[in-house]
Amino acid sequence: MAEITAAAVKELRDRSGAGMMDCKKALAEANGDMEAAVDWLRAKGLAAAQKKSSRTAAEGLVGVAVAGTKGVAVEVNSETDFVAKNDQFQDFVRTVAQVALNSGASDAEALSAQAHPAGGTISEKLVSNIATIGENQTLRRVGQVEVSQGVVVPYVHNAAAPGLGKIGVLVALEGDAPADVLEPLGKQIAMHIAAAFPLALSAADIDPALLERERAIAAEKAAESGKPAEIVAKMVDGAVAKYAKENALLSQLFVMDNKTPVADVVAKAAKDAGKSITLKNYVRFQLGEGIEKETSDFAAEVAAAAGV
Repeated sequence: MAEITAAAVKELRDRSGAGMMDCKKALAEANGDMEAAVDWLRAKGLAAAQKKSSRTAAEGLVGVAVAGTKGVAVEVNSETDFVAKNDQFQDFVRTVAQVALNSGASDAEALSAQAHPAGGTISEKLVSNIATIGENQTLRRVGQVEVSQGVVVPYVHNAAAPGLGKIGVLVALEGDAPADVLEPLGKQIAMHIAAAFPLALSAADIDPALLERERAIAAEKAAESGKPAEIVAKMVDGAVAKYAKENALLSQLFVMDNKTPVADVVAKAAKDAGKSITLKNYVRFQLGEGIEKETSDFAAEVAAAAGV
């Protein structure tokens, strides 16, 4: 059996909100596997469902840039939030976003090979920044959206500077509605996306692996109900359908009124304008999502002192 450390128990407690002893038991049941322990807690009803995208576990900045009907978002990580406030680092992220916009580079590797306006490549400039700032930095990812007609609307939450912040969102609205209709609609949808953590545009676009994971959790919960197999199957199907509905952007309830599906908000705007409007795509980058931050020795010591 894997050793269950105080640091691991604390991390699971922070992620799940479950009690310390429940977390310790979950890790034991999962042989130390953190993701399996989260699923075990959820199946037992001891933890609320938590999206990976809500976990911010790295520092740095997300940058967004838009020109005409095209937009890009980039994420550049640093070791500390202090560096994210550095003018040199902010200028680098801003420049990287602009280079991505101009070049069309669709991934971090391709973007790193692009020329930097000050000379050399983006990758070489990053290495220079690491040497002068004295802290490791990484160009992690880039996302793009584009429409043939319409607008791409950017939004930055927790902005550190114009176009730079902790969460960056791009909303691509396709259609022949005027900009004074599309821009405010796009801004509201972008704010919704920042707050609501959609996993995909529609239910059909959600990663099948995520749906299978939810199905396994729902099946374990339903099996404990003691109901007939056919009822259990319906319970599982219902739980998965609910998960998909709540995590697909178009079917999420709009945060502005918490009752209207986003798809209906777009349809009403199109009807009111007498023009076509389609929510074609979006990008949502939250700083550090999916990156696990190591628990500090001090935190482990505190947990150990608490008797874990």
